[in-house]
Amino acid sequence: MIFPEHLREGDIIGVISPAGPPDPKKLNRAAEWLTGLGFVIKYGRFIDQTDDYLAGSDEQRLSDLHEMFSDDSVHAVICARGGYGTARFADHVDYQLIRNHPKIFWGYSDITYLHTAIRQKSGLITFHGPMLASDLGAEDVPLLSRQLFSQLFEPTSLRYDEHISSLKRICGGSAQGMLVGGNLSLLVSSLGTPFEIDTRNKLLLLEDIGEAPYKVDRMLNQLRLAGKLEKVSGFVIGGFRTDDSPDPATVLSLEKVISEYIAPLKKPALSGFLIGHCRPNFSVPLGTEALLDADEKQLWIQAGVV
Repeated sequence: MIFPEHLREGDIIGVISPAGPPDPKKLNRAAEWLTGLGFVIKYGRFIDQTDDYLAGSDEQRLSDLHEMFSDDSVHAVICARGGYGTARFADHVDYQLIRNHPKIFWGYSDITYLHTAIRQKSGLITFHGPMLASDLGAEDVPLLSRQLFSQLFEPTSLRYDEHISSLKRICGGSAQGMLVGGNLSLLVSSLGTPFEIDTRNKLLLLEDIGEAPYKVDRMLNQLRLAGKLEKVSGFVIGGFRTDDSPDPATVLSLEKVISEYIAPLKKPALSGFLIGHCRPNFSVPLGTEALLDADEKQLWIQAGVV
């Protein structure tokens, strides 16, 4: 795997929106926060474009991605928001370009598709974390969401335990492996494509939002039938909720569905991680080695930068 270089004060951060169009006010607010940290912002040429539910045409969004990676003055590429759209141009991405010009790539949600594709085609470690317009541009950003951005400043291993959130043991034991995954819907949509996620001997991170329990059931079953669940070394279950104010009965139903698919595998598994569509959103590198200790309810993750 290729580790991107860490950020230094004065570095240029490229901002693109490869999926949905960002809210300009929130994007500017987040950009001001980054400039306050000493970074310079460079926006993609087409970041202000809108094509219905997309941030411009597929060609425009792909162009912004390529331009940021080919520009060696840019040290990180951060996505403004998710939504939908990255899979539409995944088969046209120049993965050799990304491999030849490795740098920090950051986002989550729909960006899961690019995380998986870039890791498997380019060998680059990427970051699953809160985005600018959709998260860091809010008026009340949780402190932890911002603090974890500091993992980009120097090589820093991460530890997640119950000091951060309550964790529920689905299966005990410990497992080590590369941390991969992200949004469940996007992982399922990769099946049968050139970007189908490889889960062999991996720690699989799963999270999602706005999906009813029966839909989560259907997607987990599809992963099961595709042989993706039985191959993992362990499970890291992040945020799952149907809306911003979930019905407790729905939450319990979601927990039951997830447990029904994971518990029979007898692989180390913990749920309750504040990773994904939740506040705060604990950012993690994808593609690095991690250790999940379900007995002690801890997750250790190798640093994602050098």
